[in-house]
Amino acid sequence: MALWKLYGDGKTIPAGQVVGPDERLSWPRTLGIGAQHLFAMFGATFLVPILTGFPPATTLFFSAIGTALFLILTRNQLPSYLGSSFAFIAPILAAKTESMGVALFGVLCAGLLLAVVGMVVQVAGSGWLDAFMPPVMTGTIVMLIGFNLAASAWGQVDEHGDPTGGFRMAPLTAWITVIAVVLVTVLFKGILGRLSILLGVLVGYAAAVIQGQVDFTEVGKAPWFGLPPFTTPEPDFNVLVMFLPVVLVLIAENVGHVKSVALMTGRNYDKLMGRALLADGVATSVAALGGGSGTTTYAENIGVMAATKIYSTAVYWVAAGCALALSLLPKFGQAIATVPPGVLGGAGVVLYGMIGLLGARIWVENKVDFSRSANLIPAAAALILGIADATFVVGDMKLTGIAVGTITAFALYHAMRWIARLRG
Repeated sequence: MALWKLYGDGKTIPAGQVVGPDERLSWPRTLGIGAQHLFAMFGATFLVPILTGFPPATTLFFSAIGTALFLILTRNQLPSYLGSSFAFIAPILAAKTESMGVALFGVLCAGLLLAVVGMVVQVAGSGWLDAFMPPVMTGTIVMLIGFNLAASAWGQVDEHGDPTGGFRMAPLTAWITVIAVVLVTVLFKGILGRLSILLGVLVGYAAAVIQGQVDFTEVGKAPWFGLPPFTTPEPDFNVLVMFLPVVLVLIAENVGHVKSVALMTGRNYDKLMGRALLADGVATSVAALGGGSGTTTYAENIGVMAATKIYSTAVYWVAAGCALALSLLPKFGQAIATVPPGVLGGAGVVLYGMIGLLGARIWVENKVDFSRSANLIPAAAALILGIADATFVVGDMKLTGIAVGTITAFALYHAMRWIARLRG
């Protein structure tokens, strides 16, 4: 593993220079930057378990463990924090109708498959990934995953027509949350601007407390110190098809992370591509074994690195250590779990829309040409099926919108290209 050498005087970074992964500033400054990385990932990492009903403290625990595993498996050369992946939200919500253990089994299998892909990439290179999953497909899958969650953000009604969660459960609180997110985004820059979702949730939470929508009973009962609750997976192979599309998103996120770090540091990290995928797969699998959310590399932390010019893996060890310490405070985790439906609905409206539009961003950045029918038709058909949450039952297996949309996208795209090649 690479060792950290002190960068310069350990205090200042000359203009145009960066602190590399194998370097560090003085330990007090390293600790400060590590804490900043913790805050950068905090809102998003906690929002996933809150939205899916997973224990927040458990998710934070495995986020810390996953980050440490990532650093070890990438030989301490690739800076990254592994937080909760939003790509898992939709399949987890669908699988949880059976049980939390069944949902965890889906997360476990997704992690194992990602790890296998990582091993293949490490041996054979990543060229085959580009051919199988070009930007038009990656963007389509990310978009349909985000927009498929629209109904979840709005909320459902029971048999009596009463709201049971989401935006419609507490419209005033939800609107306050949305407006707070918007105001933080436009009024603040830097780290505060990147924490707009977290700060918006805090404002919405305060509004919910004032309206008497928050129950602190369980917070009072929880101890100050202790391990988070752990849950083991329950095998159910019928849910796998719902989780397989997530693997494609995780691949895209990890590849994008490696390329971003390479661009910002001026170093070539292609040899670590397979290790990054393997590490995220292992971290996701380990999290699933104990009841945590699936993990992925975080754009929020990329933003912190870009702003500070510090790419030292030392700061990520600090962030992981701080996250681990917080996860061992059950009272803190229980307080996070008290976030009410109205706040979640408001945050979901913004967040799920942002996830969907990230797909469009992938299209734009890669200059996807939709004048070509082979790009347009697969994406169009997949998005409609995914957003409508089209559901088909094949034997004992239930295919929901994300799975149906993903299968449709890949089947149409590769079929049309194959026919076009035959036609010459």
